[in-house]
Amino acid sequence: MSALAGRRVLVTGAAGRIGLATVERLNELGAVVTALTNIEHPDLKADRIVIGDTRSEADVARALEDAEYVVHLAALAHPSAGTPYDVFSINVVSTFNVLAQAGALGIDRAVIASSINATGVPFNPHEITPPAFPWDEQAPVDIADPYSLSKQTDENTARMAWRRWGIDVAAFRFPHVNSSDVLERMADHARRKPAGGLREAWSYLDTRDAAYAIELGLTAPVSGAQVFFVAAGTTIAPYETEALLDTFAPDVPRSRRFAGREVPIDLTAARTVLGFEAQHELDLPTLDLEH
Repeated sequence: MSALAGRRVLVTGAAGRIGLATVERLNELGAVVTALTNIEHPDLKADRIVIGDTRSEADVARALEDAEYVVHLAALAHPSAGTPYDVFSINVVSTFNVLAQAGALGIDRAVIASSINATGVPFNPHEITPPAFPWDEQAPVDIADPYSLSKQTDENTARMAWRRWGIDVAAFRFPHVNSSDVLERMADHARRKPAGGLREAWSYLDTRDAAYAIELGLTAPVSGAQVFFVAAGTTIAPYETEALLDTFAPDVPRSRRFAGREVPIDLTAARTVLGFEAQHELDLPTLDLEH
Protein backbone atom coordinates (compact mmCIF):
# COMPACT_ATOMS: atom_id res chain seq x y z
CA MET A 1 0.00 0.00 0.00
CA SER A 2 1.26 3.46 -0.88
CA ALA A 3 2.21 5.86 1.89
CA LEU A 4 -0.19 8.29 0.21
CA ALA A 5 -3.25 6.04 0.53
CA GLY A 6 -5.98 7.88 2.39
CA ARG A 7 -3.93 11.09 2.61
CA ARG A 8 -5.33 14.32 1.22
CA VAL A 9 -3.10 15.93 -1.40
CA LEU A 10 -3.72 19.34 -2.94
CA VAL A 11 -2.69 19.58 -6.59
CA THR A 12 -2.66 23.08 -8.10
CA GLY A 13 -2.72 23.45 -11.86
CA ALA A 14 -4.56 20.13 -11.83
CA ALA A 15 -6.05 20.58 -15.32
CA GLY A 16 -2.63 21.05 -16.93
CA ARG A 17 -0.60 18.44 -18.75
CA ILE A 18 1.41 17.32 -15.71
CA GLY A 19 -1.48 18.05 -13.37
CA LEU A 20 -3.87 15.62 -15.03
CA ALA A 21 -1.27 12.85 -15.01
CA THR A 22 -0.43 13.57 -11.37
CA VAL A 23 -4.05 13.49 -10.23
CA GLU A 24 -4.57 10.22 -12.08
CA ARG A 25 -1.53 8.63 -10.43
CA LEU A 26 -2.47 9.89 -6.97
CA ASN A 27 -5.98 8.48 -7.43
CA GLU A 28 -4.45 5.12 -8.36
CA LEU A 29 -2.35 5.23 -5.18
CA GLY A 30 -5.43 5.76 -3.06
CA ALA A 31 -4.74 9.39 -2.18
CA VAL A 32 -7.66 11.75 -1.59
CA VAL A 33 -7.09 14.56 -4.07
CA THR A 34 -8.16 18.17 -3.95
CA ALA A 35 -7.68 19.74 -7.38
CA LEU A 36 -7.24 23.50 -7.65
CA THR A 37 -7.65 24.75 -11.21
CA ASN A 38 -8.68 27.93 -12.96
CA ILE A 39 -10.51 25.99 -15.68
CA GLU A 40 -12.79 22.99 -15.79
CA HIS A 41 -11.54 19.89 -17.60
CA PRO A 42 -13.58 16.80 -18.54
CA ASP A 43 -10.71 14.43 -17.73
CA LEU A 44 -10.06 15.84 -14.26
CA LYS A 45 -11.31 13.39 -11.62
CA ALA A 46 -10.72 14.31 -7.99
CA ASP A 47 -12.42 14.02 -4.61
CA ARG A 48 -12.73 17.82 -4.51
CA ILE A 49 -12.37 20.26 -7.39
CA VAL A 50 -11.90 23.92 -6.50
CA ILE A 51 -12.17 26.39 -9.34
CA GLY A 52 -10.00 29.31 -8.34
CA ASP A 53 -6.86 31.37 -8.70
CA THR A 54 -3.58 30.40 -7.02
CA ARG A 55 -2.90 34.10 -6.43
CA SER A 56 -6.04 34.41 -4.31
CA GLU A 57 -5.52 33.95 -0.58
CA ALA A 58 -9.15 32.89 -0.17
CA ASP A 59 -9.10 30.35 -3.02
CA VAL A 60 -5.87 28.76 -1.84
CA ALA A 61 -7.09 28.67 1.78
CA ARG A 62 -10.25 26.87 0.64
CA ALA A 63 -8.25 24.38 -1.44
CA LEU A 64 -5.85 23.67 1.46
CA GLU A 65 -8.60 22.55 3.83
CA ASP A 66 -7.53 19.20 5.39
CA ALA A 67 -4.56 18.89 3.02
CA GLU A 68 -1.53 16.95 4.27
CA TYR A 69 0.64 17.32 1.16
CA VAL A 70 0.88 19.92 -1.61
CA VAL A 71 1.82 19.59 -5.27
CA HIS A 72 2.12 23.04 -6.84
CA LEU A 73 2.09 22.95 -10.63
CA ALA A 74 0.04 26.04 -11.53
CA ALA A 75 1.98 28.50 -13.69
CA LEU A 76 2.19 30.25 -17.01
CA ALA A 77 4.61 27.79 -18.56
CA HIS A 78 6.36 29.79 -21.27
CA PRO A 79 7.70 33.33 -21.74
CA SER A 80 5.07 33.92 -24.43
CA ALA A 81 2.16 32.65 -22.31
CA GLY A 82 1.40 36.24 -21.31
CA THR A 83 3.03 39.63 -20.98
CA PRO A 84 6.40 39.63 -19.20
CA TYR A 85 4.65 41.20 -16.21
CA ASP A 86 1.96 38.51 -16.15
CA VAL A 87 4.38 35.60 -16.60
CA PHE A 88 6.60 36.72 -13.75
CA SER A 89 3.98 38.04 -11.34
CA ILE A 90 1.46 35.21 -11.72
CA ASN A 91 4.10 32.53 -11.26
CA VAL A 92 5.92 33.97 -8.27
CA VAL A 93 2.85 35.23 -6.39
CA SER A 94 1.16 31.85 -6.86
CA THR A 95 4.14 29.92 -5.52
CA PHE A 96 4.57 32.24 -2.56
CA ASN A 97 0.86 32.13 -1.73
CA VAL A 98 0.63 28.33 -1.87
CA LEU A 99 3.83 27.62 0.08
CA ALA A 100 3.30 30.36 2.64
CA GLN A 101 -0.21 29.21 3.47
CA ALA A 102 0.78 25.54 3.48
CA GLY A 103 3.75 26.24 5.74
CA ALA A 104 1.71 28.35 8.13
CA LEU A 105 -0.83 25.51 8.41
CA GLY A 106 1.91 23.10 9.45
CA ILE A 107 1.91 21.05 6.23
CA ASP A 108 5.35 19.50 6.16
CA ARG A 109 5.85 18.40 2.54
CA ALA A 110 5.40 20.01 -0.87
CA VAL A 111 6.55 19.41 -4.40
CA ILE A 112 6.74 22.33 -6.83
CA ALA A 113 7.33 22.45 -10.55
CA SER A 114 10.46 24.39 -11.27
CA SER A 115 11.93 24.04 -14.74
CA ILE A 116 15.15 23.47 -16.61
CA ASN A 117 14.60 27.13 -17.47
CA ALA A 118 15.53 28.10 -13.90
CA THR A 119 19.07 27.92 -15.30
CA GLY A 120 18.21 30.68 -17.77
CA VAL A 121 19.74 28.80 -20.69
CA PRO A 122 16.94 27.55 -22.99
CA PHE A 123 15.11 30.88 -23.52
CA ASN A 124 18.14 33.14 -23.21
CA PRO A 125 18.27 35.70 -26.07
CA HIS A 126 22.06 35.50 -26.11
CA GLU A 127 24.16 32.79 -27.71
CA ILE A 128 24.86 30.65 -24.67
CA THR A 129 25.01 26.93 -23.88
CA PRO A 130 24.95 24.91 -20.69
CA PRO A 131 28.19 25.75 -18.88
CA ALA A 132 29.47 22.16 -18.59
CA PHE A 133 28.44 18.54 -19.08
CA PRO A 134 27.03 16.73 -17.30
CA TRP A 135 24.86 19.70 -16.41
CA ASP A 136 24.04 19.71 -12.70
CA GLU A 137 22.00 21.64 -10.17
CA GLN A 138 25.04 23.61 -8.95
CA ALA A 139 25.88 25.09 -12.35
CA PRO A 140 25.79 28.91 -12.58
CA VAL A 141 22.66 30.48 -14.01
CA ASP A 142 22.33 33.15 -16.70
CA ILE A 143 18.81 34.55 -16.72
CA ALA A 144 17.50 37.02 -19.31
CA ASP A 145 13.77 36.30 -19.60
CA PRO A 146 10.82 36.64 -17.19
CA TYR A 147 9.75 32.99 -17.22
CA SER A 148 13.21 31.72 -16.25
CA LEU A 149 13.42 34.44 -13.60
CA SER A 150 10.08 33.30 -12.17
CA LYS A 151 11.29 29.70 -11.89
CA GLN A 152 14.53 30.75 -10.19
CA THR A 153 12.47 32.89 -7.82
CA ASP A 154 10.18 29.93 -7.10
CA GLU A 155 13.19 27.91 -5.98
CA ASN A 156 14.21 30.75 -3.66
CA THR A 157 10.65 30.91 -2.34
CA ALA A 158 10.89 27.21 -1.50
CA ARG A 159 14.06 27.87 0.49
CA MET A 160 12.40 30.72 2.34
CA ALA A 161 9.31 28.63 3.15
CA TRP A 162 11.48 25.85 4.56
CA ARG A 163 13.50 28.26 6.71
CA ARG A 164 10.39 30.12 7.88
CA TRP A 165 7.94 27.28 8.49
CA GLY A 166 9.97 24.09 8.20
CA ILE A 167 8.06 22.79 5.20
CA ASP A 168 10.23 20.40 3.18
CA VAL A 169 10.06 21.22 -0.53
CA ALA A 170 11.27 19.31 -3.58
CA ALA A 171 11.58 21.59 -6.63
CA PHE A 172 11.79 19.70 -9.90
CA ARG A 173 13.64 21.21 -12.84
CA PHE A 174 11.52 19.52 -15.48
CA PRO A 175 12.62 19.56 -19.14
CA HIS A 176 9.95 19.45 -21.83
CA VAL A 177 7.26 17.09 -20.53
CA ASN A 178 4.68 15.56 -22.83
CA SER A 179 2.82 12.42 -23.90
CA SER A 180 4.69 9.66 -25.69
CA ASP A 181 3.14 10.43 -29.09
CA VAL A 182 4.15 14.09 -28.92
CA LEU A 183 7.65 13.13 -27.75
CA GLU A 184 8.00 10.77 -30.70
CA ARG A 185 7.18 13.63 -33.08
CA MET A 186 9.71 15.80 -31.27
CA ALA A 187 12.29 13.03 -31.66
CA ASP A 188 11.72 13.06 -35.40
CA HIS A 189 12.32 16.81 -35.40
CA ALA A 190 15.50 16.27 -33.35
CA ARG A 191 16.62 13.72 -35.93
CA ARG A 192 16.28 16.31 -38.69
CA LYS A 193 17.51 19.35 -36.72
CA PRO A 194 19.55 18.13 -33.75
CA ALA A 195 21.25 21.48 -33.08
CA GLY A 196 18.03 22.86 -31.61
CA GLY A 197 18.18 20.51 -28.63
CA LEU A 198 21.51 21.72 -27.25
CA ARG A 199 20.10 24.32 -24.85
CA GLU A 200 18.04 21.67 -23.07
CA ALA A 201 20.77 19.03 -23.43
CA TRP A 202 18.34 17.05 -25.62
CA SER A 203 16.37 16.16 -22.48
CA TYR A 204 12.71 15.21 -22.19
CA LEU A 205 10.26 13.47 -19.85
CA ASP A 206 7.06 11.51 -20.33
CA THR A 207 4.09 12.91 -18.38
CA ARG A 208 3.69 9.56 -16.62
CA ASP A 209 7.26 9.78 -15.36
CA ALA A 210 6.67 13.35 -14.20
CA ALA A 211 3.76 12.07 -12.11
CA TYR A 212 5.93 9.24 -10.78
CA ALA A 213 8.64 11.73 -9.78
CA ILE A 214 6.03 13.81 -7.96
CA GLU A 215 4.89 10.72 -6.05
CA LEU A 216 8.49 10.13 -4.96
CA GLY A 217 8.90 13.80 -4.08
CA LEU A 218 6.00 13.43 -1.63
CA THR A 219 7.17 10.15 -0.09
CA ALA A 220 10.99 10.00 -0.29
CA PRO A 221 13.07 11.14 2.71
CA VAL A 222 13.64 14.67 1.42
CA SER A 223 14.52 17.34 3.96
CA GLY A 224 15.00 21.05 3.48
CA ALA A 225 14.37 22.74 0.14
CA GLN A 226 16.07 20.71 -2.56
CA VAL A 227 16.30 21.22 -6.31
CA PHE A 228 16.40 18.24 -8.66
CA PHE A 229 16.95 17.85 -12.37
CA VAL A 230 14.36 15.23 -13.36
CA ALA A 231 14.55 13.82 -16.89
CA ALA A 232 14.62 10.64 -18.90
CA GLY A 233 18.00 8.93 -18.84
CA THR A 234 18.30 9.10 -22.62
CA THR A 235 18.19 11.95 -25.11
CA ILE A 236 15.38 12.78 -27.50
CA ALA A 237 17.83 12.78 -30.43
CA PRO A 238 18.65 9.45 -32.16
CA TYR A 239 22.40 10.05 -32.07
CA GLU A 240 25.20 9.20 -29.68
CA THR A 241 25.55 11.92 -27.08
CA GLU A 242 29.30 12.19 -27.61
CA ALA A 243 28.70 12.88 -31.31
CA LEU A 244 26.11 15.55 -30.47
CA LEU A 245 28.48 17.28 -28.06
CA ASP A 246 31.46 17.02 -30.40
CA THR A 247 29.41 18.64 -33.16
CA PHE A 248 27.34 21.27 -31.36
CA ALA A 249 29.22 21.99 -28.13
CA PRO A 250 32.89 21.20 -28.78
CA ASP A 251 34.12 23.98 -26.48
CA VAL A 252 31.89 23.17 -23.49
CA PRO A 253 33.85 21.33 -20.77
CA ARG A 254 33.00 17.68 -20.11
CA SER A 255 33.97 15.98 -16.86
CA ARG A 256 33.26 12.50 -18.20
CA ARG A 257 32.15 10.61 -21.29
CA PHE A 258 28.58 9.57 -22.08
CA ALA A 259 27.47 6.13 -23.20
CA GLY A 260 25.18 5.84 -26.20
CA ARG A 261 22.24 8.23 -25.97
CA GLU A 262 22.80 8.98 -22.26
CA VAL A 263 21.37 12.39 -21.42
CA PRO A 264 24.22 14.81 -20.53
CA ILE A 265 22.48 15.96 -17.36
CA ASP A 266 23.56 14.80 -13.92
CA LEU A 267 20.59 12.87 -12.52
CA THR A 268 22.46 11.63 -9.47
CA ALA A 269 20.36 13.57 -6.95
CA ALA A 270 17.04 12.38 -8.38
CA ARG A 271 18.32 8.82 -8.46
CA THR A 272 19.91 8.66 -5.02
CA VAL A 273 17.64 10.92 -2.95
CA LEU A 274 14.32 10.15 -4.63
CA GLY A 275 15.03 6.75 -6.14
CA PHE A 276 13.78 8.07 -9.48
CA GLU A 277 14.43 6.38 -12.80
CA ALA A 278 12.29 7.15 -15.83
CA GLN A 279 10.08 4.23 -16.82
CA HIS A 280 8.87 5.50 -20.20
CA GLU A 281 11.88 6.33 -22.36
CA LEU A 282 11.76 6.65 -26.13
CA ASP A 283 12.92 3.54 -28.00
CA LEU A 284 14.96 5.17 -30.75
CA PRO A 285 17.58 3.78 -33.12
CA THR A 286 21.08 5.18 -32.77
CA LEU A 287 22.01 6.79 -36.07
CA ASP A 288 25.23 8.24 -37.42
CA LEU A 289 25.30 12.00 -37.08
CA GLU A 290 26.15 13.68 -40.36
CA HIS A 291 28.46 16.63 -39.83
